[in-house]
Amino acid sequence: MFTENTTKIDLHGFDRDYARIKTNEFINDSYKEGKRYIKVIHGNGEGILKKEVHNLLRKHKLVEKFEINMFNAGETLITLKK
Repeated sequence: MFTENTTKIDLHGFDRDYARIKTNEFINDSYKEGKRYIKVIHGNGEGILKKEVHNLLRKHKLVEKFEINMFNAGETLITLKK
């Protein structure tokens, strides 16, 4: 489950393309390490990074599901496939 110690990546300061590349690498690496639950911190702002990340997550073959953290709208919780 998701805890404070869940593996995460912080995309603050990244542009849209670099955020997409780093998120993809993060997902692939986490899956190889056997992680099931990960977090992406994209912030709130204008929603550009969140939109880019969510577009990637919808199509990514290793992502089972994802949702906005109900306690922090600047963070997306991701469950990877087994």
